[in-house]
Amino acid sequence: MDNLRQQFIAFSVEAEVLKFGQFVTKAGRQSPYFFNAGLFHDGATLGKLAQFYAQTLLDSGIEFDMLFGPAYKGITLASATAVALAAKGRDTSFAYNRKEAKDHGEGGTIVGAGLKGKVVIIDDVISAGTSVRESVAMIRAAGAEPAAVLIALDRMERAGRDGVLSPLSAVQEVSQTYGIPVISIANLADLFTYLSADPAMAQHKEAVAAYRAQYGVV
Repeated sequence: MDNLRQQFIAFSVEAEVLKFGQFVTKAGRQSPYFFNAGLFHDGATLGKLAQFYAQTLLDSGIEFDMLFGPAYKGITLASATAVALAAKGRDTSFAYNRKEAKDHGEGGTIVGAGLKGKVVIIDDVISAGTSVRESVAMIRAAGAEPAAVLIALDRMERAGRDGVLSPLSAVQEVSQTYGIPVISIANLADLFTYLSADPAMAQHKEAVAAYRAQYGVV
């Protein structure tokens, strides 16, 4: 399995971060799979995850000067990715935000390097796009430029609720709204390819296909 995207799906399944069954998503949908990046919670898996983020960013060809991790999951992801990039010969600074402003010490809501140049926002997934909106506002307020959003998994499903579904996914809406690319290590199409190729996972393929047919975008 030499494809980076397929390697990531396999890694997520092995780490039990990507699970199959019956789950209720933030949008209230019954999903046959669930991805929880918070379960990458030991040094070995976090280090490997960061390698995937770093390589995906480098392979994308996106020009960037630094990384930004929105609180809370993005904090760990951005810092770990910065370490992985340095190991690959691309040393870069990073910053993240606090949820509440600090009124002593350095103060403010931004921790780490000053926001400047082209900034890549790093998070786990995009659901409603709230953290991206807040991140873009902070980056632009500092006079810097949001260059891209890098996430682990793109679910490739239409935003909104049943009956009022958007023709676009949350990822597509973010890209269109802010005029920046959204890059993912893997997406739903990659997951489906993985299920189709692994006989042990064949039992989940039909449910994922039905979910994709109901909510998926092209």
